Amino acid sequence: MIYDALFGKPLISLVTVGFAGIVVWFFLSSQRPTTRLVVQILFFGLMTLILVRSGIEPHRFQGYQAEDPQALLVILAKSLWWVHLAWAVIGFIRLYLVLEGSPREARLLQDLVIGVVYIGIALSILAFVFGVPIGTLVATSGVVAIILGLALQNTLADVFSGIALTLGRPYVIGDWILLSDGTEGRVIESNWRATHILTGANNVVVLPNSFLAKLGVTNVSRPDETHLLVLTIRVAPTRMPASIRQVMATALASCNSIVREPPPVVALKGLDATALEVELLFKVTSPSQRATARNEVLDLVYRHCKSAGLLLALPASATILTADLPTEETAQPPSVTPLALIDAIPIFATLTSGEKQKLAETTTAREFRKGDVIVREGEMLPSLMMVRAGIIAARHRGEERERFAPGDFFGETGLLAGMQEVCTLEAVTAVTVYEIDQEAFAPLLAERPALAEELAEDLANRAERFRNGDALPPERASNAHAILKTIRTIFRA
Repeated sequence: MIYDALFGKPLISLVTVGFAGIVVWFFLSSQRPTTRLVVQILFFGLMTLILVRSGIEPHRFQGYQAEDPQALLVILAKSLWWVHLAWAVIGFIRLYLVLEGSPREARLLQDLVIGVVYIGIALSILAFVFGVPIGTLVATSGVVAIILGLALQNTLADVFSGIALTLGRPYVIGDWILLSDGTEGRVIESNWRATHILTGANNVVVLPNSFLAKLGVTNVSRPDETHLLVLTIRVAPTRMPASIRQVMATALASCNSIVREPPPVVALKGLDATALEVELLFKVTSPSQRATARNEVLDLVYRHCKSAGLLLALPASATILTADLPTEETAQPPSVTPLALIDAIPIFATLTSGEKQKLAETTTAREFRKGDVIVREGEMLPSLMMVRAGIIAARHRGEERERFAPGDFFGETGLLAGMQEVCTLEAVTAVTVYEIDQEAFAPLLAERPALAEELAEDLANRAERFRNGDALPPERASNAHAILKTIRTIFRA
């Protein structure tokens, strides 16, 4: 019965099997390419068997009579056979034409081969189904090809440029690139027509591949995303250049947002009567960190210059009298006193001048040598310390988390809340600090509850900054309200 159904009326059976194969192919998930290929081969094999048994040769043109009622069925059956042949070949290409480790190149090669298959099948249908003389058609289509080529000139240029960029691999999805026209951002999509770049302003720039191929491309992400920054600083020549260079190196060493390996470089660029010009060369982990790192470096250069008694020079364009230039003998940089540090700490901004002066009078200067441990993790430091000069590293379980520079302070956890330090503090260089004990703070906190609020908030933010996953124990992740409650309890006693 099955034999009679298939071969009794072969043309109708062939058309039915062909359309059934199309329906089944579309319902099969694209996530199962092997199953799709097997099903496609089965339908193609069945259609071939029917054609052979019925005496129809799909690879030969057989003339049709205009009044022949079966002519349309023959054309439809042979066309379906060629379509199923194309899909079976394409299934093999998608499944087995793979370049290990190069998915983009494999996809491009697959698309090119599939394009050739479709063109070949289309020409075969014209020649063997409709009897179109392909040789004559190709020979006489030169004018049409020229017209189409001129009309699609830009599109074809984009396509072939996309092929060149894909094979050359100057960048991949996710790379940060800088173009010679100033466009900069991360590549988020690349196709035959264009490349999409997400800029730092969170805009997507779409560049045609033909335009992109003409530009110089700097791939910032290769060999890695570390990015070199150069800052030029002008310092008044009131000290020996070697001393100024050491201050700049110390400022870079105290920066938390730059890469430490390879270490930053301080280069003396020029010297005249007005300024010593210094270049600071340092790297950041990603181009997106440039603004953060530049801001921190400039802040630290200012603080270290002020701590070391250096003066920043006027711009080269400024007009000044030679007699007004500071020298090693006449330069009088402002001294960094305890009062100056208290003025620079934001949490003391609400204090009056008299209260700041009383607090400054209670400070004690302390010195630490390079390598000295100021306090160990788990110990309590019962005083607030303000860094006058030098660098201090904060380490948790041996891992460095932050560095303190002139103008920073620490020890408020023990002074205000009686809590243990969450990090070991060690002097990276020779360090000078000003120390304020609990007796000096008690009257201020009793009179100014708002100051306690600000100190508690800063303490909580400090704990959040040190915390990284489960690096700190849960009891150290106290919020501002819990810390404030502890502060009030201590100072009410």
